[in-house]
Amino acid sequence: EVDFWIIPIIQGFVQIEELVVNYSESSDDDKSSPETPPQESTCVDDVHPTFLVALISRRSRHRAGMRYKRRGVDKNGNVANYVETEQLIHVHNHTLSYIQTRGSVPVFWSQVGYRYNPRPRLDKSENETVSCFRAHFEEQLKNYKKQVIINLVDQTGREKIIGDAYLKQVLLYNNANLTYVSFDFHEHW
Repeated sequence: EVDFWIIPIIQGFVQIEELVVNYSESSDDDKSSPETPPQESTCVDDVHPTFLVALISRRSRHRAGMRYKRRGVDKNGNVANYVETEQLIHVHNHTLSYIQTRGSVPVFWSQVGYRYNPRPRLDKSENETVSCFRAHFEEQLKNYKKQVIINLVDQTGREKIIGDAYLKQVLLYNNANLTYVSFDFHEHW
């Protein structure tokens, strides 16, 4: 009975834009040859389709904090600075949705100090991490069914210890609904 007094709010970002795609500015390769008969459009929207695009990012209230001050996972499986971003596209009476999540690596780790990019350290053992890692991904799989994990930590530098711990937890969890991809963008920078 108190729902009337509760105001739902999010910490995040919302933007909605209407986009029109103009196909008339095509390259010479895309244009038809003189022998090709012109094709008639069956729908006005096919000439200049209108897309409604929405981007919604929602930051979790669990383990929110400043970068370098809040890292890793907690005892309930909540990761630091977790954000869910949903992209919605509406065109021709169809709505498509794509959801991406991001958050801190779900192991117990931290970075101490105020200098830029302090060295990360593991705070608990592999065995102490297993149940919290499992709790995190059980919630993820309940909400999203399947997940592709993209590990962006530096695989050769100071972050290697965190990347190795993450991979080890994924292997121990051994769930067919998780796909693990390591992408060291430092190599491609």
